[in-house]
Amino acid sequence: MYKVIIKFASPCNLANIMTTKDHYEKHLANFYSWTAGDFELKSKDFQIFLSDHKILPLSSKVAIDLGAGHGIQSAALARTGFKVWAVDFNEQLLEELKHNCAGLNVTPVEQDIRLVTRYEDLNPELIVCWGDTLTHLENESDVERFIDYTCEILKEGGKFILSFRDYSEKRTGNARFIPVKSDETRILTCFLEYSPTHVTVTDLLHEFDGKTWQQKVSSYNKFRITREEACDLLKANGMTISFSDEKNGLITIIAEK
Repeated sequence: MYKVIIKFASPCNLANIMTTKDHYEKHLANFYSWTAGDFELKSKDFQIFLSDHKILPLSSKVAIDLGAGHGIQSAALARTGFKVWAVDFNEQLLEELKHNCAGLNVTPVEQDIRLVTRYEDLNPELIVCWGDTLTHLENESDVERFIDYTCEILKEGGKFILSFRDYSEKRTGNARFIPVKSDETRILTCFLEYSPTHVTVTDLLHEFDGKTWQQKVSSYNKFRITREEACDLLKANGMTISFSDEKNGLITIIAEK
């Protein structure tokens, strides 16, 4: 019988909630790319998405990828012809991005996405915030300011692509446990706990070192926002919603200035 060793991602108990940045630095970044799946396949999927929605470089040719991670969207944007600024707060993921986007017109930037106004002089015609980055923001005011600032720096006629997880429906009982991914040496499960405004996500990772399974645990908060609320914030900034969809729990919105 294998022995299980439990390790926490920081010297704290399960009741403590990390900041999103700490959660990535001390836990999630170590296996983020494994969780995301095949890089080239995922990047090709996003490139097809861009093509399907006729999103091409037209004027400044500048795209900003907010919460770029290890570069899935950045690579697709660059292959579509954009000059890409890939912004993320995690150094480890940006190092992976540099490798994954080698030879492409992608500039990695280690920065908090909430400081998006720093890129106004780039005159971006496309801004992308893909995956579940939006829900990493702390609260309603944080989300409102982020959307306000992003729309403000976007070139007239430019597009804002936004995607995030739908946490509007509260899971109960065993449905709060979500099997994310597994192979011979890793098993990742997420556990969700809901409050009126947030969901606490606990990432439980089991890793096998050849002799024992080790459990590593870390928790952080995500903000709960609906598709309607996000669309309303975009419209309040003079944006026109050209596409809005939900598939497999992921909300996707394309808005035009």
